[in-house]
Formats: sequence, structure tokens, C-alpha cells
Amino acid sequence: MRILLVEDERKIAADVAEGLGEAGYVVEVSGDGEDAWFRGETEDYDAMVIDLGLPKLDGLTVIRRLRAARVTTPIIVLTARGAWMERVEGIDAGADDYLVKPFHMEELLARLGAVLRRSAGHASPRLEAANLAIDTRRKTVSVDGRVIPLSALEYRLLRYLAHHAGRIVSQGELAEHVYGGDREPDSNALEVLVARLRRKVGQHVIDTRRGHGYMVAAREAERSS
Repeated sequence: MRILLVEDERKIAADVAEGLGEAGYVVEVSGDGEDAWFRGETEDYDAMVIDLGLPKLDGLTVIRRLRAARVTTPIIVLTARGAWMERVEGIDAGADDYLVKPFHMEELLARLGAVLRRSAGHASPRLEAANLAIDTRRKTVSVDGRVIPLSALEYRLLRYLAHHAGRIVSQGELAEHVYGGDREPDSNALEVLVARLRRKVGQHVIDTRRGHGYMVAAREAERSS
């Protein structure tokens, strides 16, 4: 999952980015509103976390411009304590949720997980696809009820495919959301990672659609809903 964190205070940005990274997200940091507006409109992020008090272009204007450009990426705004009007304005501008500073990292992770789930139509933090079950809070994966230990990269890839179960994900999209936009993986690194993952979770779990990408099948109940 690729997250754009927009925060101009370096210490806060570094701490939040570290916490999101430890939770398995690929994090990119932007320090001003103009850069965030450009990246939010031209790059493919799974979610954005935006502080409202930004240099060059304030957070509310960034959100309004992104929504006017039909960017539907989930957005969480960070606001100062007690600034209830900012929270209302943030939601009215198109944000999906807000969090008051200072906040606990666990609360940001819970709210981020919730907006990501809602954006993909998942009601629970437990993702189920094919014969997989992924507990996104505990970062555990089980296949037919058996817990499978995975590396951070393997978990990130499988979670992204399961989050979009039933949809073919291109190699380019997958690489971007597993490795991040700033780090170009070796040409065959993704194939090696998928092969290693298949040996752990079963060869049939990740389907290769030659020339198009990879897919994890949705469960029958989700297909018919």
C-alpha cells in the first residue's frame, strides 16, 4: 500500500513515516502543498495523510483541487487540537477522516486501515480471498487456517493483491505499491518475489495473467455480491 504523507514539520513527518513503514506501508513524504497537489494528481497512491497547515498551498486547497480533478484517493487530514472548524472544512472539502494533533500512531493506523477498507468495499480488517485470510491489524496470513510466516515484502505484495481480489494487477502497478515510486526494483525482482510467495502460500493462490499481470481470486460470496 502506497501512502503519500504531506507534512512540513520534519520531525513529525519522520516519526509518522517510520510508524507507517513499520506497519507495512510504502511511504512517500511531501513537505509543501504545491508538491502534494502535483503528486496527488499525477501519482497513484492508495491513501494520503495531509496536514492542513502547509507552505505554498494550504491543505484544504490541496484537497479541494484533488477532488475537483476527480481524484478519489482516500484522504485523512491532520489538524491542530481544538480547531473544530478546520475539521468540518476538511470533511466538506472532500477528506474522508480527520485526526487531531497530537495523536497516537495506533489511532492513525486504525483510521488509515478503515478508509482503505471502505475504498475497496471491505467491511472488516480481515481480508479474505481465495483460500487466504489476512489479518491486517496483526499482519498475519493464514491459508486454510494455517498461519504462514512471511517477510515484510511478501506480506506487502500479498496484501495488495488480496485488497484488490478479483482484479488483475499489472506488474508496474504492483511494483509501485510494493517497492514505492522512488525505488525501481530489478527487472525480475517482482517475479522472484511472486515465485517465493507461491512456494509459501501455494502455487494456485496467485494467478498469472500472461501479458497483463497477477490476480488473487475473490471468494464466491464476494464475486456474486
